Amino acid sequence: MDSSPLHIFLFGFINIGLVLFLSPLLEGVVRKLVALVHSRIGPPVYQPYLDILKLLGKEEIVSSKNFLFRYSAVLSFTAVLVAALLAPIGTAPPLESAGDILVFIYIITLAAVMVIMSGVTSESPFGFIGAAREMMMVLTVEPVMVIALITAAVKAKSMQFGEIIDYHIANGLSLSTIIAGIVLFLAIVAQLARLPFDIVEADQEIMEGPFIEQSGPKLALFKWAFYAKELIFASIFASIFLPWFHTGHLLADVLITFVKILLILAIVGVVHVVNPRLRIDQAVKYFAILIFVAIIGLSFAIVGS
Repeated sequence: MDSSPLHIFLFGFINIGLVLFLSPLLEGVVRKLVALVHSRIGPPVYQPYLDILKLLGKEEIVSSKNFLFRYSAVLSFTAVLVAALLAPIGTAPPLESAGDILVFIYIITLAAVMVIMSGVTSESPFGFIGAAREMMMVLTVEPVMVIALITAAVKAKSMQFGEIIDYHIANGLSLSTIIAGIVLFLAIVAQLARLPFDIVEADQEIMEGPFIEQSGPKLALFKWAFYAKELIFASIFASIFLPWFHTGHLLADVLITFVKILLILAIVGVVHVVNPRLRIDQAVKYFAILIFVAIIGLSFAIVGS
């Protein structure tokens, strides 16, 4: 990939623009699908845009003077935008020369850590419980994602997203990458806080959890970051583990990637509809099994399968 400053700036601008302005649309489509499965009309697909605009225009109520509480939303949102520069969205990441899979994982984990800090510093017991649950999800879901991505990296003999994608386009899937793809998809469902893993916010139990004391523009940034993470995770899954229909033309590949992302999020929406929320102990056992399966996939990759 061309690493000239102009090329990096142009593709970085495209990646951030796609993540910022198309992610709410994808969220709206998923909401509409969920409503149809429930035999409801549901909100319009542009409702997430309205939600963000409404929150951006509202007054911010500050319940804590803690620095991390005041700036956790900004830091989380910024981390997601940086992650967008390191993620493949139809093409190699714009900042691929500045970071690989491990850097991406560090940055995207920082966004989750800021969610935890928002709850811990909110001076609300509900916020603290939500933060504890978010920490539990990070400690159980992140290893699954890491092992799945490293499995793909081992097969490609590279930690760079672009080289991993090129390898899988040229060679297709193997037993190890099929296993990694399955466990990564299941981890993405949890990363997106969809049922049965809607444990952190749990509206009926702890009323938005770590976000309970957030309001106005800060809550808008948290929600916008969440929508952006949906697009980023689905794009990584589509680019690495669904490597078909690659044309070599940027616009066509971006469009094909977005069709794949839409299908992935539609399946996630169906999973959300047909499953009840798991208890915390059930979720921990579930991800312990996924980690074990992911390690099996990594073992196959190491031996060449």
